[in-house]
Amino acid sequence: MKVGLFVTCLVDLMRPRIGFAALQLLEAAGCEVVVPSTQTCCGQPGYNSGDRASAIALACKVARDFAGCDYVVAPSGSCAGMIRAHYPELLKDIPEADRAAVEALAGRTYELTDFLVNVARYEGKSNSSIKTMTYHDSCSGLRELGIKQQPRQLLAQVEGPQLREMNECEQCCGFGGTFAIKYGDISAHIAERKCENITASGADAVVLGDLGCMLNIEGRLRRRGDAKTQVLHVAEVLAGEPDA
Repeated sequence: MKVGLFVTCLVDLMRPRIGFAALQLLEAAGCEVVVPSTQTCCGQPGYNSGDRASAIALACKVARDFAGCDYVVAPSGSCAGMIRAHYPELLKDIPEADRAAVEALAGRTYELTDFLVNVARYEGKSNSSIKTMTYHDSCSGLRELGIKQQPRQLLAQVEGPQLREMNECEQCCGFGGTFAIKYGDISAHIAERKCENITASGADAVVLGDLGCMLNIEGRLRRRGDAKTQVLHVAEVLAGEPDA
């Protein structure tokens, strides 16, 4: 099957190794992977800020960029959620020439771990030097796409680490895109509570599926003086790159 990898803006700009790990996993699952060089943003920042026109323009662009792919996969619950859950909300205002393509795109777009478990039936094996890890359920993936057991099922295939569930693993980390900018004090308080729960778990690493949450959590951990706890994307661990 032909799979388009939607890299996401944050991964492209801040931590490209997540994109390479996702590519490695998709190829290991037997997919023919294409990474359109013209891809940019899914439109989520504009959509969340009320800029419907830019969100519509980007939805049409994404549909054109990934035309011909059987599936589109993103290593991000928030970007996959934007395409799968919110593009359909834009359909009535999308030009008729693009409407069918955008609607079809929404139906064949998946978050990475959901795709690996439920479409590709991936059962790869890898090793990790991590001894204990805990998992943070990012809001968009959990609440918009039902991403909960998929990453845990895949992480159970990794030799080495033991999963220790933290308290309030489903609670927000405080990022929320523009929320962290508009409501910095509230965001910092939420992030502090999340980091307290991570620390209390005693895990060597916190693993999750959205880079925005990763950056927020890692930044708060380091400001608290924690230089040891690793903050890793689930794709990195599954690909066997915990120390990348």
